[in-house]
Amino acid sequence: MSGLRMTLRSFLQHAKSALFKAGEQDLSGSRSFTFVIGNESAGMKSSLLYAYVRSCKPPPEAFTSLYIPLLNIPARDIDLRPEFLALLPHGDFESGSLITLDDFHAVEARLSPEDTRWILVDHNALQGGLGTKYATYVTGVIDHHDDEGKVPKYTGCEPRIITPSGSCTSLVTNYCRQTWDSLSDRAVQSKEHSHECDAQTAKLALASILIDTTNLTAKGKTTEHDINAVLYLESKIRDVSSMTVGFDRTSFYHEIDAAKKDIGSLHLVDILRKDYKEWTEQGDQKLGISSVVKPLSFLQAKAQNEADDVQIEDEESPFLAAIRDFAKDRSLDLYTIMTTYTSADDEFQRELFVWALTSKAVSAAKRFVNAASGELGLEDWCEAQSVEKLSSSEGDKEFRKVWRQGNVEHSRKQVAPLLRHALR
Repeated sequence: MSGLRMTLRSFLQHAKSALFKAGEQDLSGSRSFTFVIGNESAGMKSSLLYAYVRSCKPPPEAFTSLYIPLLNIPARDIDLRPEFLALLPHGDFESGSLITLDDFHAVEARLSPEDTRWILVDHNALQGGLGTKYATYVTGVIDHHDDEGKVPKYTGCEPRIITPSGSCTSLVTNYCRQTWDSLSDRAVQSKEHSHECDAQTAKLALASILIDTTNLTAKGKTTEHDINAVLYLESKIRDVSSMTVGFDRTSFYHEIDAAKKDIGSLHLVDILRKDYKEWTEQGDQKLGISSVVKPLSFLQAKAQNEADDVQIEDEESPFLAAIRDFAKDRSLDLYTIMTTYTSADDEFQRELFVWALTSKAVSAAKRFVNAASGELGLEDWCEAQSVEKLSSSEGDKEFRKVWRQGNVEHSRKQVAPLLRHALR
């Protein structure tokens, strides 16, 4: 590959074709791959940006010249992310072009772990089955979460960047900036086409940063990394007159934000797994956290409607029964739902629902409450607004509690470490 004259569509087709050749019997394809992978919430924009720019101009010492952007979800979960679907026209490619875990697992049997290298974006510890098999082959990271110490201190020609920012995509953008500019300057042939590719890529990255930082307005979250990245990406868009006409950052943000919140057609279980992350502590204590862009009242109504449709009878309310099943299916000891929404007074709100389902987790949940209530600004959730009692304590067997989170600046990035620490 040379320059940025290859479109995102062509790049993804090339990367997927190269991966599938590894599964062919004739051994014609390379069996060595560098994967760029986001967290379980997908991380499509940051992994695609890094893989795209890096593949156009790989370092001389790179393990492979092609970097494959791998979504950390199965293909069926793409449809759970309407914000993805809304972005596809801006990048001029289809969801089928994306490379998912299904694609990887289809050829995995023909790959040797030692013939792979992994670059992590938006997380710094490879989780689950991938982590068990490939963690020792992680050779780079760009992330904005707390450093878990899983990535080697020396990563050779790949970056090891773990620093606070509102969006990981900002860090990826700023890291790739010098290479990206050199590629654009070098593309003397089909120059306008090259700039169009730049603008398409910039729009995808910009969407990620704007959503993560609420259009750069999130206090305590937005950093100079984010501001600088947005200004740079906007300059890429302005280089193409056809994309500048009618483009407005705020309107673009509202378009993607509206798509992200359009989850009314999804089943409750799909809403819960749409933005779900999982950790294991102390070897066997499993924590799961779902982030949802609607209030608990929406989830309760969704559960009730689904129960009415199939006429399920259960001792628990439909909502609690659905949540229990969700946690049980994943063998969770501690399950948390974090909601965000805008109130009738146009104020940004957060709710926090914590359910400890084992005796060990009950102790952990209580430690979390004692340690984190002040930091998170936890306030009693008004049960009067609910048709069911969500908070309950059954001795040392189970514990569940709902709060209104007064400190709305603290997202899952801050809450997850507090819960994980309580489990240790």
